[in-house]
Amino acid sequence: MRKWLVYSGFALLVLAIGVFVALASWEPLFAERAKAPPERTYQAEIIRDEFGVPHIYGKTDADVGFGVAIAHAEDDFSTLQDVAAMSKGRYGAIAGEDGAAVDFVYHLLDARGTAERNFPAMPADTRALFEAYASGLNQYARDHPEEVKLSNLFPISGVDVAAGFALRQPFFFGLNNVIQPLVAGDPLRREFGEDIPGFPRDRLGNVIETSAPADPAVSYSPLGVEAALAGSNAWAVAPAQTGGPTTLISNAHQPLRGQVAWYEFSVESEEGWHFTGANFPGSPFPFLGHNRHLGWTNTVNRPDMVDVYKLEMNEAGDQYRLDGEWRDLDEKTVTLPVKMGPVVLPIRRTIYRSAHGPVIKNDNGFYAFRYGGIGKLDQLDAYYRLNKAVDLTEWQTQMARMAIPSTNFIYADKEGNIAYVYNAAIPDRPEDLNVNWRGILPGNRSDLIWEGSVEYAEIPKLINPASGWLYNANNEPFTAAGAGSDLSPEDFSPVLGIERKQTNRSRRAYKLLSEATLLDRANLERIKYDMVYERESYVDQMFDALEAMDADGKLAEARDLLLSWDFTADNKGAADALALLMIRDFMSVEYNNIARKPDVEEYLLNSADHLISHFGRLDPPMSDLLRLRQGDVDLPLDGGSDTLRASTTWTVDDDGRLSLVHGDSFIQWVEWPADGGRVSSRSIQPFGSATTRPDSPHYTNQMQLYVNHQLKPVHFWREDVIANASRRYTVESN
Repeated sequence: MRKWLVYSGFALLVLAIGVFVALASWEPLFAERAKAPPERTYQAEIIRDEFGVPHIYGKTDADVGFGVAIAHAEDDFSTLQDVAAMSKGRYGAIAGEDGAAVDFVYHLLDARGTAERNFPAMPADTRALFEAYASGLNQYARDHPEEVKLSNLFPISGVDVAAGFALRQPFFFGLNNVIQPLVAGDPLRREFGEDIPGFPRDRLGNVIETSAPADPAVSYSPLGVEAALAGSNAWAVAPAQTGGPTTLISNAHQPLRGQVAWYEFSVESEEGWHFTGANFPGSPFPFLGHNRHLGWTNTVNRPDMVDVYKLEMNEAGDQYRLDGEWRDLDEKTVTLPVKMGPVVLPIRRTIYRSAHGPVIKNDNGFYAFRYGGIGKLDQLDAYYRLNKAVDLTEWQTQMARMAIPSTNFIYADKEGNIAYVYNAAIPDRPEDLNVNWRGILPGNRSDLIWEGSVEYAEIPKLINPASGWLYNANNEPFTAAGAGSDLSPEDFSPVLGIERKQTNRSRRAYKLLSEATLLDRANLERIKYDMVYERESYVDQMFDALEAMDADGKLAEARDLLLSWDFTADNKGAADALALLMIRDFMSVEYNNIARKPDVEEYLLNSADHLISHFGRLDPPMSDLLRLRQGDVDLPLDGGSDTLRASTTWTVDDDGRLSLVHGDSFIQWVEWPADGGRVSSRSIQPFGSATTRPDSPHYTNQMQLYVNHQLKPVHFWREDVIANASRRYTVESN
């Protein structure tokens, strides 16, 4: 008997070891190995300037694309690998349940199928650029195998890079605000809808650690969080108003780290591609910036881009009714890799699809959704062509394709033209149907399944307004150029679903631009770094509640201090720190259309407790509270969650300080001289070029300038790059 028990125990041990080995090794073997890009020889020169910003040169655009991948990998291969894993549905093997949530959406949106259907039909030079970029990442992975996170992740191909675009593009117009509640079976948050439970946070906005949900598909996608938070400011000013150059100011608000953080670089080829700006990891070209002729920047807009349909299902749940006929519901089973410690669990999930688009099943039934730009990837080619446009006509020709699914564009050029385009591939919804497009639509009517987007002529746009200036700060398109120059909402169909919203940043920009008699560099700098809140909207509501509050003791002291605030987040007032802690969540519910308002008394008490606990007082300098931290560098910050100098969101560190994670990120200031001289620009990022390389001299070397409201030179012209080079080298494929 004892011998049998010994044998049984040994067998169980062997079985356990076998299971562990299988769980530790199955995922790379199960993953489909991508085809490598077509063999081709690439060569690029990389010159890094004094701040480490790479300037990539090549004979062809494809050579440059290869060099872009190498340069970016040298600075942040870790994040590039995350994006590559997302583009293959394997992010859960790196990031656990959060990553599996992204992988679920990858399959739900059919990102791979979208890329495989669209990529082969793209122009040859666009495909060549993407294959070259993929080849650069493959080259870096071969040369640095010790840095590779996930077995069998490389090689990647141009189709893989395209699949990453297909996955990420819908999140910039808030698709996560549809997917998340549908998966959870919660009410949808629409413009005038109900609040939905979001990821839990404490009263300071820090994410609360909670036990993970059993189903990784229900986890909140980090990709969605980052994209949803995206804001930005942008300005374009004509020479008549500056008294000199045409000016374009790009002030993009993104997370300071991660998959949608800006990366700055310049490109120049012998095929006419010469551009400087910034991209997100996983792109071979900049998304914004300038060439010698023109430039543009972007801000997030929020049109109604998603429609949701409730399907009428049969009892078996495998067919849905459409126009009186039963149709089979498409379904397939996918495996989500979920890293748990040293093992990766294979979690099986079913993906559904109907004629409408992706389908999510929850306790309330089956819901399909359809979104602007669904099934298309024309933006890969459109961005590339925009990079090489030489004048307003050529630039608008690309914009008119409606290929880029969303974001406002603010434009300026060397001829003195300025423009604002409320760009969005808004669904081409039928105008004559008596339905509420913002509600849940009946899924049994094919006439509600629209195709394509509206025409370019139908969306709001302004070209060379009489005011001589344009701006956007995530506000409605009907306040953009000042009194007498603005568009009228009456001229646009309500079916377009254009948002009617303002931000504090918009109110301040509109006021300051309208009041200025001259918008020269000094006045524009004053406006860009403005830190004032107007007492309107959520700010007014919060202060009305404070003034009506009955309180005593500590709560009364905190209330009275906050009521003395000067509405300026400049580190000078005694109430600045308390106001910073309070105001962000009131801004958030307004921006995200949440019906439930924060409880002022509860938030005030929690904010007061935090300051007293960590600083021993209610009125520490705000700069002691709000910090820019990277490695060993720890600097004081100014600005608020919705001021033009933006310090939007943060994490709460163990010492009670707020470490900035989102706000002013890449800033670029461009000027074309009125006398026809050469374009020049300045820029800044919060940390440096090498954001994940602590040993690099460019890990933190822009931080002090960023904190001081200073910009560094952009060396657009080759002779300037060479004169300010810190390193110069050639990279080649092998």
